[in-house]
Amino acid sequence: MSKKEEQPAKNRYSDAELEEFREIILNKLEEARRDLKLLTEAYTNNNENDTNDTSPTFKVLEEGYLVLSKEENSQLAARQQKFITSLENALIRIENKTYGICRETGKLISKERLRSVPHATLSIEAKLKQSGKR
Repeated sequence: MSKKEEQPAKNRYSDAELEEFREIILNKLEEARRDLKLLTEAYTNNNENDTNDTSPTFKVLEEGYLVLSKEENSQLAARQQKFITSLENALIRIENKTYGICRETGKLISKERLRSVPHATLSIEAKLKQSGKR
């Protein structure tokens, strides 16, 4: 019976390993959501510490900078939201016990890669192959 129990581990990560990855992802999600909140506040905030009491020339320059900064923060927030979605999708794959399986090769993605990029869906081999096509 132990051989039957060991067999699936070669095709997927064990429940204990999946739990380790779940913890990594949950920690990354918490941090990413915190960062998204800060970015969103940065570009939606009607800054109470505005430049109403400064010279008109300085105010124009300052407002121009704030617009650029808000646009940059908006783009960063969009990228952060995409990252959060990728992490949430990784949690779904953990629930389905398909986490860590390369979507191109069907082989297990290395633990080292998943620890670094927990939302990865491609092995290094497949990622390099994909990069070579571009």
